Amino acid sequence: MSISKENQRVSARVPAHVYDTLAQAADLVGATLNQFLVQSAIEKAQTVIENERLIKMTTRSANTFFDAVENPPAPSEKLKDAMRAYKGSFDNAEN
Repeated sequence: MSISKENQRVSARVPAHVYDTLAQAADLVGATLNQFLVQSAIEKAQTVIENERLIKMTTRSANTFFDAVENPPAPSEKLKDAMRAYKGSFDNAEN
């Protein structure tokens, strides 16, 4: 039996006491062990992904960030030079 691209197999070997704990928890929520493992893994994965996508700041840091966005400083000479060099790299590429 081949596995379609829509369904992939995941397996893990665990000590007996871990298996027993997982099986007991699955039974308590009325799920099969497989259903319990998949649902638990999805919930944990979503939490990890969400936490990695969040930018956590203190109130002070957030205020500083938003102040810089709303009131950006004037470009420095170094930035102006960098912008000219960047634009110039396209002018040279066209020739």
